[in-house]
Amino acid sequence: MVINMKKILAVFVFLVLLVGCSLANTPTSKVEELLTKYQTLDKDIKTGIDEVIDEEVLTSKQKDRYRSLIEKQYKGLTYQVKNERIDGDRATITTEIEVLDYKKAVNDAVSKYQNRTDYTVEEYNNSKLDALEKIKDKVKYTIDFEVIKDKNGNWKLSSLSNETIKKIQGMY
Repeated sequence: MVINMKKILAVFVFLVLLVGCSLANTPTSKVEELLTKYQTLDKDIKTGIDEVIDEEVLTSKQKDRYRSLIEKQYKGLTYQVKNERIDGDRATITTEIEVLDYKKAVNDAVSKYQNRTDYTVEEYNNSKLDALEKIKDKVKYTIDFEVIKDKNGNWKLSSLSNETIKKIQGMY
């Protein structure tokens, strides 16, 4: 009886591992994996945030504020997979995401300084950061993620377009 239970348990564990591995190799799971990386601020995402911030001309304090805003955006990202269309080795995963509407805040700050010359870059950046920190409104975007199956049968996400990245950032 003990030996049979061990065999049953071993078979069950093997099946769970087999099913678990195959479930993780679906087009939808690859999109969910990516979006979860954003929500959990995976190390690759954090590296990307650092690269973006390093390209900006900001004071040290402004960089910290900007980093916090990006992290807040990614942590608060919610999504819902709407459709999965598979055509051979290609798939399109239609996903609706909801993020803070940072584009509105930036547009408002730009409008405030348009046609003015009596300000410093630091003042302008602080104004934009202030506006971003106050944003509570959210916006929904639909994104079609492209996923391709490689020669080994593994689904891989295609590179994200600039439009998709801007949507994830709330800047579209």
